[in-house]
Amino acid sequence: MSTLIQRFLGSGDMLARLQDHAARLRRLQGVLEQALPPQFVGACSIANLKDDTLVIAARGGAIAVRLKQMAPSLLDHFLRAGYPLSSIKIKVATPEQHVPARAPSNRSMSPSARDTLTDFAATLPADSPLRDSLERLARRSRER
Repeated sequence: MSTLIQRFLGSGDMLARLQDHAARLRRLQGVLEQALPPQFVGACSIANLKDDTLVIAARGGAIAVRLKQMAPSLLDHFLRAGYPLSSIKIKVATPEQHVPARAPSNRSMSPSARDTLTDFAATLPADSPLRDSLERLARRSRER
């Protein structure tokens, strides 16, 4: 599996740099959570760190505006924590979209259709995957 990762990421050095960056972002997230009011903790996350510029993603416009107002004190907090940043950018994160679960389909079948499927399945070899599928379909269907 590591050869697949190395093929996509290049050398092992690239993977090591990626792991280091992810670890740095996790540490920065902890520092951010210490600086934020409790109601903002779940609504803000570190998006990236590039060239001493920290990018924070806010879950909504109102939170983003408040974070922009807090940016100078956040910079000071990160400096005291040992992260000398030059600036903080606030971005509004796109909302997570939840795909609603589909309701289970109503599989109904007339008794004659069920009998026909069962009869046809009986003509197939015993180890046939089609036979197993047809028998399962006939068992799980409901009468109309």
